[in-house]
Amino acid sequence: MVNNVKGQRAIIMGGTSGIGLAAARMLTEAGAEAVVTGRDKAKLDSALQQLGPSAQGAQLDAASYEDLKAFYSRQGSFDHLVIAVSGAKGAGNFRELSLNELREGFDAKFWPQVMAAQLSLDTLSSNGSITFLTAISARSSAPGIAGLAAINAALESMVPILALELAPIRVNAVSPGVVDTPWWNWMPEEQRVAALKFYELQAPVGKVGQPDDIAKAICYLIDNTFVTGTVLEVDGGLRLK
Repeated sequence: MVNNVKGQRAIIMGGTSGIGLAAARMLTEAGAEAVVTGRDKAKLDSALQQLGPSAQGAQLDAASYEDLKAFYSRQGSFDHLVIAVSGAKGAGNFRELSLNELREGFDAKFWPQVMAAQLSLDTLSSNGSITFLTAISARSSAPGIAGLAAINAALESMVPILALELAPIRVNAVSPGVVDTPWWNWMPEEQRVAALKFYELQAPVGKVGQPDDIAKAICYLIDNTFVTGTVLEVDGGLRLK
């Protein structure tokens, strides 16, 4: 499935679980070298054990400008950047939405992704790519997601501009729908199961996504050197409801 990454080097920010880990696995299986990052050392060690000798890891806080800058200075040149850093705050009906939590949602996703992209530019190959990971909330009108929509739409609005400004570096984003990942673990288990079942019934494809579904889209955008400025929707049709 991935034909053009053998011998190349990819950094996956937030690559220790879920979608980021699935993307790192696919890239290493295709012959790339992956560097995965995460804040939790136990998760990082587990990810590296799963990925094998073609992967390296670094423990860092992607919300820290200093951590990111030091990380890139240690890594040297590389070919592809995948930014799967996220947070779980910002949802809720607007009338009751905590503005502090919305601000924390931007601090956990928007700013880390923007900083990770900007600070990569001194060492990212001019023939390489940046892939943001957003969410289909940016393109949905469902009640209760105005905050999440704002965070993800802010990132998506930058993609076509950066594709022109940073060319020939390719800049894209994958916009997932509901995916069964640890992102949902902030909910009590019974509530999490019920939420995923609800979205399974809502999606035209009749299921929620799995990390591999999104990782395949990430790998496509990395592999296809004729795609830039694109936000690829991988949501099982949820945005159509």
